[in-house]
Amino acid sequence: MKKTILAYGDSLTWGYDAAGPSRHAHEDRWPSVLEAELGGKARVIPDGLNGRTTAFDDHLSAADRNAAKTLATALLTHAPLDLVIIMLGANDMKPWIHGSPYTAKYGLLRLVEIVRGTEYGFGWSAPQILLVSPPAVSQTDNHEFKQFFAGGEAASEHLARLYAELAAMTGCAFFDAGSVAKTTPLDGVHLDAENTRAIGRGIAPAVRKMLEL
Repeated sequence: MKKTILAYGDSLTWGYDAAGPSRHAHEDRWPSVLEAELGGKARVIPDGLNGRTTAFDDHLSAADRNAAKTLATALLTHAPLDLVIIMLGANDMKPWIHGSPYTAKYGLLRLVEIVRGTEYGFGWSAPQILLVSPPAVSQTDNHEFKQFFAGGEAASEHLARLYAELAAMTGCAFFDAGSVAKTTPLDGVHLDAENTRAIGRGIAPAVRKMLEL
């Protein structure tokens, strides 16, 4: 039977293209590339929202950006699920959110608890979890993004290590997206088409192993 995967994230999952600014073509977004890499053995449901945080409110958007408030709804909307891939944390680096990679780690822990603590019904079990650290924020001459993510370059460098520690502590799988992709200097936060495709390709071996595909 074909497996079902939920790709839950922020603008990196949504496919924000800094060059427009616009949105990458569907086939270039990393969840689409992952599904293609899995060769028809799984469907990947993308759920990306620009500005989404791990577990913190941000009132600059009409949508609720706090994943701790919305994840359970997504889980039940798309259940039954075999795997949830969570790539969040870049927006937690915004100074008005909290700007701390350590707090992002515990925001992500809250999401792990939600995945495992949700009552799915119908005898369905909680899905497996793959935690993905986003590529680090990089230098940019874009004044607005430089202010939005002030201090984010140094702070976001710690996310991969902290998320790996969290994965080991909770028994989740882990992938460092920064090992295959870099953020664009156009705004220091988002990905060009090649780098978002690289994440889809990079995650595929871990997913095949987890789901025995």
